[in-house]
Amino acid sequence: MTGAQGATRPPYGRAPARARAFAVASLGFAVVGGIAAAIRSQSTDNDWLAVFLLALPLSIAALYYGRHVETQVVDVDGDEADEAVARTSRRIAVAAIATSAALCLGLAIWSAWDGLQDVGDTFFSWENIKSSFPDVVEGFWLNIQIFIIAEILVLGWGLVVATMRRAPGRAAMPLRWFAVVYVDVFRGLPAIVTIYLVGFGLPLTSLPVVSNPDLSIDIGPFHLDQLACLGILALTLVYGAYVAEVYRSGIESVHWSQDAAARGLGLSRGQSLRFVVVPQAIRRVVPPLMNDFIGLQKDTALLNVLGVLEGFNIARIYAGNEFNLSAVTGLGICFLVITIPMTRFADYLVKRDQKRLQAAGG
Repeated sequence: MTGAQGATRPPYGRAPARARAFAVASLGFAVVGGIAAAIRSQSTDNDWLAVFLLALPLSIAALYYGRHVETQVVDVDGDEADEAVARTSRRIAVAAIATSAALCLGLAIWSAWDGLQDVGDTFFSWENIKSSFPDVVEGFWLNIQIFIIAEILVLGWGLVVATMRRAPGRAAMPLRWFAVVYVDVFRGLPAIVTIYLVGFGLPLTSLPVVSNPDLSIDIGPFHLDQLACLGILALTLVYGAYVAEVYRSGIESVHWSQDAAARGLGLSRGQSLRFVVVPQAIRRVVPPLMNDFIGLQKDTALLNVLGVLEGFNIARIYAGNEFNLSAVTGLGICFLVITIPMTRFADYLVKRDQKRLQAAGG
């Protein structure tokens, strides 16, 4: 008789019913917490409502238990009714998790409401953003000018350094060592240290051009004074080291047979590098170059340490006068308008490169 009872008793027992009860209890706990919070919304003595934050871990535990029971029932090909109960418990647990998460978020916002209002007034004051925006945009235009000129210089200088590092022969050994030391130094130094040393140090020297206080660049709509020019020089030194390594990785990714074939056709080593290797390398490193240029665009704000009246310096001055940081938020929006499209374009280039490689491999 005992054997017969043991044979008819399912191995999971009453687990489906327990899982459903657990899920219903966790959901009920979250609902009760929401009702209690709504009732006590006008009261100041609400610390005890924090106990309902336990609804979220309880709901997660109910979901885990419900999934475990459902797996047990399915594995032993249990009764359809028990399988339905197990699935129902899982669904209720998911609803409990959603309700508990909403409750926890609501309680967190409620408890910090005064602080959130202060955050909104400090960072997102429309009046301050609107009044400071014309001056901030004018300063941000200087950021764009610095970025464009620095980007052009970095592209050329990085390629020169990468080429020097791969120069063959003993005669080119000093060039190779210079390239290695340069990359190691300027990749290791923080950008703001390089900017500070170049911007404040070179004017104290007797070097031609850079020590001239009347130094300026006037190219079409671009007008840059001495400090902006020194800032461009510093950014070129910093990002030239990064871009040189990007170029080098691209050059080394080109198969040696490409160079050998070009040499076999009668091209010199320099001609092979110029007409065969470098064009292929540049196509391969466009996505990482875009990432470096996004960083360069953002780091133009570091020139504020030199006193350059770019966007961040103007926003900082306005924030200091008004004791409000909304002007800096407006500047952040200006940067996002530039950097987000560049980021998406970099992602597009990466995907296009992946598809091209897959097509070539197929």
